[in-house]
Amino acid sequence: MILYAIPIISQLEAVMRHVLNWFHSNLGLTWAWAIVATTVVVRMLLVPLTIRQIHSMQNLQRHAPQMKEIQKKYKGDRQKQNEELMKFYRENNINPAASCLPMLLQLPVFISLYYTLKHFSTNFPESAHQNLSWLHPLIPDITAHTTSFWGGYVLLVVYVASQMASSFFMMTTTDKTQRVLFMVMPLFFVFIIARFPAGLVLYWVTTNLWTVGQGLITRRLVARTPTPVLERRSSRTPPKDDGSSGNGARRESPPPKPAPSASQQPRQVRRKKKRTSRR
Repeated sequence: MILYAIPIISQLEAVMRHVLNWFHSNLGLTWAWAIVATTVVVRMLLVPLTIRQIHSMQNLQRHAPQMKEIQKKYKGDRQKQNEELMKFYRENNINPAASCLPMLLQLPVFISLYYTLKHFSTNFPESAHQNLSWLHPLIPDITAHTTSFWGGYVLLVVYVASQMASSFFMMTTTDKTQRVLFMVMPLFFVFIIARFPAGLVLYWVTTNLWTVGQGLITRRLVARTPTPVLERRSSRTPPKDDGSSGNGARRESPPPKPAPSASQQPRQVRRKKKRTSRR
């Protein structure tokens, strides 16, 4: 492939080869469980970035009404809309790229594992007489295509279910169109991933299961962001007086009047009742 001609790809493959060989030789794990262990280590290293991702998603959700108002206001001018959104991001310390960073950092791991499994017999010549299965007889060979055996279809079903579950936990948008898109995407992507080596699907399933467990823990520990609601104001609704004038100066309230002393209290005049004369 043309992608493999890039020098960094071969270097990533060499790193992955050494990592898998360390788990296999030093810890005595099979090659399949070495992939699972590698996946767990990668996700543990990404925990700080994942926490930032969760906070970034909550921040975006918290300011979603203001962002929709900006998009609605500059609907006809796309350039002005982008400028105002970037200005809004800077003023509120919002980093939209933080939510995509963990996913992007996993891409080199995915690519390096793909080429390592594709050239597995070349990278590990002694593996021809070793155990390449995972939960035998479910996956007899992790280097073969996923659909080469019946267990591969079971693994694909687990992949679709785990991918939907992980998308559900990592998705904070309330837009129905995006929600349906994220939930349906694994059903279409499964036809592509079915031609990948079974070990690569195993890596993906492990990643998804980690995300599901992480989402369950996060929901218990992190306070859920309340659904933002825009205040609807009509033309008759008076503006709220927050104590500040239009030029930014705070309006001072008049000092309270002192209570009158006993000597200053007004005298009460008693009126005499008029007597009516009898005739």
